[in-house]
Amino acid sequence: MLQFSDLNSAKQPDGLIPVIVQDDLTLRVLMLGYMNAEALLATQQTGKVTFYSRTRQCLWTKGETSGNYLDVVSITPDCDRDTLLIRAIPQGPTCHTGAISCFDSACKKSEGFIRQLQQVVKERHEQMPEGSYTTKLYTKGVNKIAQKVGEEAVETVIEAVRPDFSRYDFIYEASDLIYHLLVLLEERGCSISDLESELLSRHK
Repeated sequence: MLQFSDLNSAKQPDGLIPVIVQDDLTLRVLMLGYMNAEALLATQQTGKVTFYSRTRQCLWTKGETSGNYLDVVSITPDCDRDTLLIRAIPQGPTCHTGAISCFDSACKKSEGFIRQLQQVVKERHEQMPEGSYTTKLYTKGVNKIAQKVGEEAVETVIEAVRPDFSRYDFIYEASDLIYHLLVLLEERGCSISDLESELLSRHK
């Protein structure tokens, strides 16, 4: 367990540690808060992000009034050990305005959605809800899913080389391709993170 005494809180004028909270799924930055030793301990013990309020001079757990808790996935100090990065799963909007992030004005709402979609695909695979198109694909098996990926790839290529190229039509077909690829990845126990790792290894 990370100890507050292991952090360089003395570098801050009030002895508190700044904490950046990031959505573990979409990687979007959600908010900034501050912790003292008690807040860090409470966060680790409860699994809910708990801050120290500089104005009220007390601990407060994010979501204690709204129910929009931040469930902790990991807590990591930065290289100077004077700031923490918490990756969390938000149980609803993080900002008091009702926005997903306190920095919503600085990013597009679509940013990180592909990872959110990956999670939806995973849940469909686990729960197999009736009436879901994704469920129907998984019911038909890997061969059918792979066939759909091939079909969508062909349609994407066709749109890409059309003499009267349409950006909208191309993106539409490419989106179908990505969705079906996510379904195939899940079927084979793989993820976007696996693709990122492979691409990173090639980049080196």
